[in-house]
This record gives sequence, C-alpha cells and structure tokens, in this order.
Amino acid sequence: MARFLRNLLLIPVAVLLVVLAVANRHSTLISLNPFNPEDPMLTFSIPVFWLLFATVGLGIVLGGMATWMRQGRFRKEARVQRREANQLKHEADSLRKVAQGDIAPGLPAPDHKRAA
Repeated sequence: MARFLRNLLLIPVAVLLVVLAVANRHSTLISLNPFNPEDPMLTFSIPVFWLLFATVGLGIVLGGMATWMRQGRFRKEARVQRREANQLKHEADSLRKVAQGDIAPGLPAPDHKRAA
C-alpha cells in the first residue's frame, strides 16, 4: 500500500518535472558576483531545467538531512532500549538455567535417616 501511495505521488511530480524541463530548454546566465554581474570569471550559462533539477535535488538532500537530525533522539532511545532488552533477555536466560538446575546444583537430597 505504501509503495502504491508513493508511486501515486511521485509519478505526477516526475511528469511535471519533465514537462518543465522540456518547456525551459533555453540557457540563462548565472552570475555569482553580486557587485559586477558582467564579470566573465564568475558568470556561466546553464539551461534552466538544470537549475530546476539541481534545486529539487538540493531540497531532497537538505530535507533528508533535517529529518535525520530531527529523529536522532528517537534513534538514541531505540539503541538504549535495545541494549536494555538484550541485557534483560540475557539475565532471564541465566535465571532460567539456574531454575532448571543446569548451572548450580540444588539443595542436597534429604537423608532418609534424618528425614522428618
């Protein structure tokens, strides 16, 4: 179901990006110098759809990083709980072995002469 919903969202977005890329094939000048836009050293020509794809890619990367950083406390809590669960499981296994008599001997059998 999740795969279907993801495809239901991603397919129209992909179609929209392709349509925008085809409609914006012309080149534009990008200047990285705000004080002298005509500086040829910091000016380059690039198709608009590359800017569009770069912006979408940058948004995906930044969104993923923000989500990963925001969920850090939950991952830490899960690690702590996983360690605690493993420790408690190990302790329960060792207590089960003791209760079954595998590790420590139980009390000695009563002597029939001294039995009450």
